[in-house]
Amino acid sequence: MKIAGRRPMTVIRDGVRWADDTLPPGVRTAAGFLLMIGGLFGFLPVLGFWMLPLGGAVAALDIPFLRRRLLGWLDRVGAEPDRATPGGASTPRPGRPT
Repeated sequence: MKIAGRRPMTVIRDGVRWADDTLPPGVRTAAGFLLMIGGLFGFLPVLGFWMLPLGGAVAALDIPFLRRRLLGWLDRVGAEPDRATPGGASTPRPGRPT
């Protein structure tokens, strides 16, 4: 499954980082809940079910215990490079013959 040519985990990771950098705490919570409500209508063409986990992650940024766990998890997931390019060919890994 891809969202505008990108993997859902990449979209969620980028969305959470953007929300953490630009939105103030009260607005993050409201935006998270609005994303979750929009995700309930994921069967519509513009909206998608990917909005549910993104909304939950954005709302979790305002809860200190969940924030630490979420940002730590995103750092671990972000350290893993995407294995496929948009063209479908895999990127060569260093040290392995292609």
